[in-house]
Amino acid sequence: MIVSKRESVVGRILLTLIMLWTVVPFISLFVTALHPSGTYPAGLEWPEEPQWSNFAKAFESANVGALVWSSVLIVVGVVPISLAIATMAGYALGHLRVPGHRWLLLTFILGLTLPFEGIITPLYHQIRDLGLLNTRWAIILPLIGLFMPFSAFWMHAHFVNVPKEISEAAEVDGANLWQAFWRVQVPLARPALSSLAILLFLWTWNQFLLTVVLVNDPTRRTAAGALGAFQGQWGTDIPLLCAGALIIMLPTLCVFLLFQRQFITAMMQGAVKG
Repeated sequence: MIVSKRESVVGRILLTLIMLWTVVPFISLFVTALHPSGTYPAGLEWPEEPQWSNFAKAFESANVGALVWSSVLIVVGVVPISLAIATMAGYALGHLRVPGHRWLLLTFILGLTLPFEGIITPLYHQIRDLGLLNTRWAIILPLIGLFMPFSAFWMHAHFVNVPKEISEAAEVDGANLWQAFWRVQVPLARPALSSLAILLFLWTWNQFLLTVVLVNDPTRRTAAGALGAFQGQWGTDIPLLCAGALIIMLPTLCVFLLFQRQFITAMMQGAVKG
């Protein structure tokens, strides 16, 4: 496909505007966090004396170490289990075409339209009846279920495009169904799995609503959910609040920057297959 010079220039201008639209809020947070504590900075004005100590103060005040550890435990509980179930579900629906797979897939698609806010009240009562309120399981178990429609549909989109000849060749070589799935299909699904893992990590780490409603102890929430307690303590101290927000966002930014190549590769493969 030949792109004209005019189209190329317009595309670059649009990409630049989108980049600025994305980056400017982070720059604003960073600049604001460097202002003296208790002040109300305006715009992107760089402070005369940057207060780098605000980050250390926010780290100690918000007990970020405990919050990060809690988030890690929740992520470890959500992501691997979600990947395992979604991979098997996607393989069964997309490649094996089990009986009733169309209706099952439609159920997952309907699950994509289910908002968290619409089920938070019955979910609260159910978690309470199970005796899991104020525990990390109150976050882990619902997130696995709420992420499953998208996760299963994502893996279905991969397996539905895998040629049947690959499984048939594995059967000829003597592999049973589980061996063909684990030794052949799962390695082929690594790009889709890695990109899904990144999305699940980002969504879990940034989960706010469920953590605030179902867990009272901030040290048992995700870092993003605990930011609500931090905001209540430092709601009038804008620089410290911005510093705390940046500290909590830092792991997600690092993960995305480190694995952006794998994520983009998986997205491109999905676009080509689709």
